Amino acid sequence: MSIATRVRAYLNTHNIGYETIIHNHSHCSMETARAAGIKPEQTAKAVMLEDHQGHHLMAVLPASHKISLDRLGQQFQAEWHLLEEERLTPMFDDCEPGAVPSLGAAYNLNTIYDDSLANQSEVYLESGDHSTLIRLRAEQFAELMRRGQHGQFSNKAYH
Repeated sequence: MSIATRVRAYLNTHNIGYETIIHNHSHCSMETARAAGIKPEQTAKAVMLEDHQGHHLMAVLPASHKISLDRLGQQFQAEWHLLEEERLTPMFDDCEPGAVPSLGAAYNLNTIYDDSLANQSEVYLESGDHSTLIRLRAEQFAELMRRGQHGQFSNKAYH
C-alpha cells in the first residue's frame, strides 16, 4: 500500500519533501521503531480522541510515551476519551486498519502534538500501512504541525 492517498496528496500540495523508510511489518509504534532501527522518541504515533459532543481530535506523541488524558484536559479545558479502534477504519479508509498516519490535517482533523516531538532533529510518521514510514526533518514536521496546538500531555512509558 505504501503512502495513503490523502497523506501523499497533502504532502505534495504543501510542498513537503520527505523520504520513505521501508521496514518489516509491525503492529504498534514501538515495534515500528524497532523494525526501522530508529529511536521511539522520534516515531510519532496518532491517538484518536473524542469529546462528549462527538468532536474528534488527533493527539500526536512519541511512540515511547503514553498520553495523559488528565494533563491534556487540564491544558485545554476539555474532557477527552479514546476513540474505539473499530471507529477508526471508516475515518482512515485509505489506510490499512490500525496504521493511522500522524497527520490529522490530511483528514481534516484538529491536531495537537506533544512538545517532546518538537525537540527531535527528525520525526517519522506512519504512512498508512504497517511497513512504511515517512521521514521528516524537524522543520518539515514543524511546518506540518503549525496549524495544530501543542503542549506537554504525555509521559515517557518505555525506556
